[in-house]
Amino acid sequence: MSINKYFEETAVRATILSNDIILNNQVEDAIDVICNAFANQKPLLVCGNGGSASDAAHITGELVGRFLKERKGLNAICLSTNAAVITAWANDYNYDDIFARQTEAHGIEGGILWGISTSGNSSNVLKAFDTAKKMNMITIGMTGKNGGKLAESSDILINVPFNHTPHIQEAHICIYHYMCQIIEERML
Repeated sequence: MSINKYFEETAVRATILSNDIILNNQVEDAIDVICNAFANQKPLLVCGNGGSASDAAHITGELVGRFLKERKGLNAICLSTNAAVITAWANDYNYDDIFARQTEAHGIEGGILWGISTSGNSSNVLKAFDTAKKMNMITIGMTGKNGGKLAESSDILINVPFNHTPHIQEAHICIYHYMCQIIEERML
């Protein structure tokens, strides 16, 4: 495959996303609850594994730092990047609980947990959602395919309608960049 063909196929997928009214409404709903949480001094916790861990770090970097405009930092915490906490907890207890434990530590009622899983079935993300629910936090799932088990656990599900992991991840980055831009504009 040539790079031109790859870009053409990516453009087709972008058109599918732009015409997906349900997806677009889910994204807008997620932006609304995140802005509301920030306005009320509540944290946004973000987690994922592998590429989704990198996405979680990217999102929080944009929100704590800046996306396009100079502004106050926003209370966004990536649960995927604290190597000491993750490895200590996984070694002493269980890898499946690494995000649940951090949600317990950093989450508060009215805060948000945003979990990213292309399959929607990452057990450590699902367990964090269970913890968040017990704490009366809002959960946002960002998935692909059919949403997996996160579809049932998410208050808001941003479900990209693709099956191939790289295509799901490409869509996720476009969506969360849009979200960061709109959140930043509203929080100014």
